[in-house]
Amino acid sequence: MEKVVLGFSGGLDTTFCVKYLTEDKGLEVHSVIVNTGGFTEEELKKVEAHAYALGVKTHTTVNAVKGYYDSIIKYLVYGNVLKNNTYPLSVSAERLSQALHIAEHVKKVGAKLVAHGSTGAGNDQVRFDMIFQIMIPGIEILTPIRDLQLSREAEIEYLKGKGVQMNFEKAAYSINKGLWGTSVGGKETLNSKGILPESAWPTQMTKEGASEEMVIRFDKGEITHVNGKSFAHPTEAIQYIQSIAGAYGIGRDIHVGDTIIGIKGRVGFEAAAPMVILKAHHALEKHVLTKWQLSWKDQLASFYGNWLHEGQILDPVMRDIEAYLTNSQEQVTGDVFVQLNPYRFQIIGIESENDLMSAKFGKYGEMNTGFTGADVRGFTKIFGNQTGIFHNVKESNKK
Repeated sequence: MEKVVLGFSGGLDTTFCVKYLTEDKGLEVHSVIVNTGGFTEEELKKVEAHAYALGVKTHTTVNAVKGYYDSIIKYLVYGNVLKNNTYPLSVSAERLSQALHIAEHVKKVGAKLVAHGSTGAGNDQVRFDMIFQIMIPGIEILTPIRDLQLSREAEIEYLKGKGVQMNFEKAAYSINKGLWGTSVGGKETLNSKGILPESAWPTQMTKEGASEEMVIRFDKGEITHVNGKSFAHPTEAIQYIQSIAGAYGIGRDIHVGDTIIGIKGRVGFEAAAPMVILKAHHALEKHVLTKWQLSWKDQLASFYGNWLHEGQILDPVMRDIEAYLTNSQEQVTGDVFVQLNPYRFQIIGIESENDLMSAKFGKYGEMNTGFTGADVRGFTKIFGNQTGIFHNVKESNKK
């Protein structure tokens, strides 16, 4: 019996894939779940039990949380990356980490086939296919959902016919949870108008009418403390911030973007920790970095986010940009004060020994101790000299 490695989450699409590949195609399925921070130990055990109940030959759990942060998320923080100024690349980033680990598992199992549950309308199909083509060339890629052009309703009917027991009401929404946020897709996101109901959001809003201050400590761009509590690894700090800010309903939105294959897509997401962290980090950077550091970071980070979104994590230019982003964090150390409120948050300010907005250089809008008014008068004359010559010449040529 031929072996196929299936990237498995336990959701509707990959549940369908197991039954289809084993019973309709007669293949020996080896499922693998790559945990990028979206599952508890209890949930992972349930996924494993579900996989074996469906008929897989083996099931493997890969803990990729810290590696996911170290290889991808860290640079999204350094770059303050938000796709279209909205979306923190929650699923975009984790799919690449998952694809790389699945490719390694194919080699380990010795399979000649690999499968994923992506549809034919979104970005994930490109990300998985491209990583597999690069990392395990010659391995055939099976994509049942895409090839059969199945709707979620059709998948549910098929599985019911196979006697599969699962929460099909919950399966009406496609939920992808990870360290860097959760995406939520459903009937409301298939059109250009519509919002997700409260019941569709994975995190319950329990802080109505509440308010609190959070203090996030960054050391060279990485989170080390939250509210005075220290963490051995930034992933633990991210999860801690999520546990607090998520209860406020912070970070919920619907992103409209251009898919890799050229169509518009709409998806809901909740990302309390990423949104708070990115804004806090950016606020600190605006105090401790120079204007040209900030300017070049914005340009490189925008490209990095777009290229990562389109699955190009293996492009060597990404390593070059990561080196720049890492170097840019040398002075990014300090505390950021954040006010949390229901459905929103506000940056109160920062404290850092590297703050360039220091009172010893003067008070903005009042006085300055670094130069005199005469210095400014001379500077402005020189600073605008070439532009002044240009307009002089232009006016002279009109006569």
